[in-house]
Amino acid sequence: MTAYKTVNPATGETLKEFPVATAAEVEQALAASQEAFRAWRSGPAEDRAKILARVAELYLERQDELARLISTEMGKPLAQSRGEVKLVADIFSYYATEGPGFLKDEPLNVRGGGEAVVRSAPVGPLLGIMPWNYPYYQVARFAAPNLVLGNTILLKHAGSCPQSALAIEQIFKDAGLPDGAYVNLFLTNEQVAEIIADDRLQGVSLTGSERAGSAVAEVAGRNLKKYVLELGGSDPFIVLDSEDLDATVKAAVGGRMGNAGQACTASKRFIVVEDLYDAFVEKFTARMARIKPGDPLQADTTFGPLSSQSAADGLIEQIQDAVDKGASLRTGGHHVDGPGAFVEPTVLTDVTPDMRAFSEELFGPAAVIYKVANAAEAIELANGSPYGLGGSVFSADVARAQEVADQLDTGMVFINSVAQTQADLPFGGVKRSGVGRELGRFGMDEFVNKKLIRTPR
Repeated sequence: MTAYKTVNPATGETLKEFPVATAAEVEQALAASQEAFRAWRSGPAEDRAKILARVAELYLERQDELARLISTEMGKPLAQSRGEVKLVADIFSYYATEGPGFLKDEPLNVRGGGEAVVRSAPVGPLLGIMPWNYPYYQVARFAAPNLVLGNTILLKHAGSCPQSALAIEQIFKDAGLPDGAYVNLFLTNEQVAEIIADDRLQGVSLTGSERAGSAVAEVAGRNLKKYVLELGGSDPFIVLDSEDLDATVKAAVGGRMGNAGQACTASKRFIVVEDLYDAFVEKFTARMARIKPGDPLQADTTFGPLSSQSAADGLIEQIQDAVDKGASLRTGGHHVDGPGAFVEPTVLTDVTPDMRAFSEELFGPAAVIYKVANAAEAIELANGSPYGLGGSVFSADVARAQEVADQLDTGMVFINSVAQTQADLPFGGVKRSGVGRELGRFGMDEFVNKKLIRTPR
């Protein structure tokens, strides 16, 4: 059975295929992960951190080849692929430097005398289920904190980026990670469920769709396993006022079009006060219409294909549903002529609740712009989404923007900026956008045993 394959989304050409793991290989991986955990957890965190520091170095040393690989497998423009590799190196470097400090005992001021500390201890083998849109970054933010903590990892990557998955595993090996501490597996959904149910596995982290998150949470809950879920988003970009509307629009288009719009934290719903609405729509649409697709392997390309033809077809269906029900199509809305999974940059207005584009995530180069009377109406519309990942609030009055940010039902809000990810900032959402946090010190607080050690007087 072949379920993992590299298909260049810019051409539709199948380049390489890989078989899924056998039952014997899955059993071997589980046994190896459990065995590696015993030794990996026992050494000082500083020793684990040294290996993570070497991982960071290897990502930078191999930056060009790693970037070309994900540009080929999922269509990210080469410059953005290089940026992803640099971000991954920064994440591993961050945890190599800060991780051991996060693990220091926390003394408690207890009543009755004596001593008490909370010690952060690893829990054991974990399963990571990762998506295709940021093949290296998504793995890094799960793997880095858990490896320095002392957990071991089994990793099931997306079926469309198998060579990227193997490149990640090779970096860990070359950095000196012990056998079994990180194992890549090409798995079916049935095998994933079996691994989650296995007594040796202690937790599972998934970044992906709402449907996949629900399925994993169901199996994990049935087997009493801890889980972290980073799911979809429909992030609002709220414009309350602007001293430089051109700069605001430039930020808005950048927030929508990075990675061809295929980011959970991409700006997707643009909510603009009525006195700026017409000008914003005109300027935003003009900028979107000027963006042209290109070969992701060319250095000057800024907009590549979607990850697959099915992804492109699905986005077109959502756009067409809105148009059929009365939405205004300002630009785009169609496949780009020629081979590859390209979709024109698209702008929709007059979207209403009966349209799929109102409540569903548009995972691609399509934006929806809404008009509101004031900040209160903007907050109501922003919070009306079933998602709650991130959001942006733009205003010359920072205090006013912060007041609005405080009322948004999201895990992250950025003032006068689109969503940005950093190794030291927590990442995660609420509502149907997921459960748990990654990155920063919070990334080490999920799959951990906060063990109380009490010594009475």
